Amino acid sequence: MSEEAKGKKYSADSIQALEGMEHVRMRPSMYIGDTGVRGLHHLVYEVVDNSIDEALAGHCDSIKVDINEDNSITVEDNGRGIPIDLHKKEGVSALEVVMTKIGAGGKFDKDSYKVSGGLHGVGVSCVNALSTHLKATVYRDGQIWEQEYEIGKPSYPVKPVGETDLSGTIVTFKPDPSIFQQTLEYSYETLAKRMRELAFLNRGIKIVLTDKREKDEKGEFVSEVFHSEEGLKEFIRFLDGTREPIIAEVVSMEGEKNGIPVEVAMVYNDTFNENLHSYVNNINTHEGGTHLSGFRRGLTTTLKKYADASGLLEKVKFEVTGDDFREGLTAIISVKVAEPQFEGQTKTKLGNREVTSAVSQAVSEMLENYLEENPNDAKTIVQKVILAAQARNAAKKAREMVQRKTAMSIGGLPGKLSDCSEQDAEKCEVFLVEGDSAGGTAKQGRDRNFQAILPLRGKILNVEKAMSHRVFDNEEIKNIYTALGVTIGTEEDSKALNLSKLRYHKIVIMCDADVDGSHIETLILTFFFRYMKELIEQGHIYIATPPLYLVKKGSKKRYAWNEEERDEIAAEYSGGIQIQRYKGLGEMNAEQLWDTTMDPERRKLRQVTIDNSGEADRIFSMLMGDEVPPRREFIEKNAKYANIDA
Repeated sequence: MSEEAKGKKYSADSIQALEGMEHVRMRPSMYIGDTGVRGLHHLVYEVVDNSIDEALAGHCDSIKVDINEDNSITVEDNGRGIPIDLHKKEGVSALEVVMTKIGAGGKFDKDSYKVSGGLHGVGVSCVNALSTHLKATVYRDGQIWEQEYEIGKPSYPVKPVGETDLSGTIVTFKPDPSIFQQTLEYSYETLAKRMRELAFLNRGIKIVLTDKREKDEKGEFVSEVFHSEEGLKEFIRFLDGTREPIIAEVVSMEGEKNGIPVEVAMVYNDTFNENLHSYVNNINTHEGGTHLSGFRRGLTTTLKKYADASGLLEKVKFEVTGDDFREGLTAIISVKVAEPQFEGQTKTKLGNREVTSAVSQAVSEMLENYLEENPNDAKTIVQKVILAAQARNAAKKAREMVQRKTAMSIGGLPGKLSDCSEQDAEKCEVFLVEGDSAGGTAKQGRDRNFQAILPLRGKILNVEKAMSHRVFDNEEIKNIYTALGVTIGTEEDSKALNLSKLRYHKIVIMCDADVDGSHIETLILTFFFRYMKELIEQGHIYIATPPLYLVKKGSKKRYAWNEEERDEIAAEYSGGIQIQRYKGLGEMNAEQLWDTTMDPERRKLRQVTIDNSGEADRIFSMLMGDEVPPRREFIEKNAKYANIDA
């Protein structure tokens, strides 16, 4: 022990009592998830949630969100305005309390708000703590009130600055660069996705998003209005825009069961995937929970009862399960819960038991009425269920073959796999490489201690358009399952994924940096999204980024990953340079591939994440489905991000 340490006493002074705002600044990830791109955008959601709460309470129908030129954010609503009168306990304005005390706010007062949006409940005070500057303007009781803050501390007491006949709140904040060191730049697309989602989930509210950093062809700021009169029905049509429905209308209901507001919308389409999106108080519950269990129970019980009564199942020689009733189904379940209990790995799994029966009852009533009033659609749904049951039985046999192959092959691994020697899965990574040629180069260039290589032959099956038994029959997909060591299917859920024996914690997709490579990348990602979503959600999937150019001058050489880097290096070297454009991994030797794409010290890996599962579902469906126009529109809109050779 050092002399300095010996001289210090462990006393009351040693205990660091952090006030709320200080604690937020010291441990920001506890409050907003992280301090990267996601956390930066979460600040906006926290402020918007306050306005949504006003809307849920019936006092607001218009919200404006501006990305300002300096990447500060302004959120304005036409609600009641945050109270500015003196808070008896704190001795300062209620506005100051809301802005500077963690956990303070009207949403904790059951008389003001029955339910409130948001997951963490930390609200705008947390945003204030993580901003260099925040300004709050309140329109209330005929007056305009104002207060500004620097790093969460008031610059002056709340003061009147004018008169008005409006009501509402305006909050402008600028994130602190010492907290958000990765980036301070807001993504218009990311914010637009969330605002669109909020508009669907809260019908009737108008949300206007404006980007004051960019102008359109008319010289006006880029802006979009999000507004939905039909709510979840419209949301379903948006998500299923590139799928073909097999029933005439979106089935929907809205009501209250056991004091819990429940909204459900669903439609059957001609695909073989189940797409369920669940929300609690506007938060996407990625891990599901009791509301999703209630939906599944209500759906299966009601449809099975109808199918049995109709006599359509009499000739089916095998059991029809809950999975079969959900194949080709897109559904959204949204509940509002006064005191939600969240659990699960990312705290997005609803645990309130009373919600199960509320949702189950609501879904049963909705479906009973629909099936009775629409006999033709009811018959179509049951026929789809029977088809799904037949496919599931075929898939079960195919899956058993995959498991048998795993057990019988040498070490349970596919022959094409060049495995690594390390046994600790956390330290291991596997590269899924496009083609045998690039696979051979990767095998030579890798560090065989912790890097495994699995070459994939050509383009794998497009799982978006294939029945599940065809997916499990596919040789390349079987190799992926066996190489990763994961198993599928339990008695309760035939699609459940068991990751307990996952052999690699980094799964890296490595394809050529051209159009074909991008297509193969998307095919593999679609497979992971539809059949191994947990791997994405738990952060195991990555995309390798090989360089596009090699710039040489004499003995000097540098790699460039885009045109800007290429031009900068070319300008730095000046004159007499050679530029090589890599069209594929096969054009690199083993040493170059290691230096640029595989060496953990120098490579650029992109982790695949799902910020918005509904949007991800829609994009995969559109990119991999049969509809050409929306795919062309997406590619044209995003062409600036693609590298396409003539």
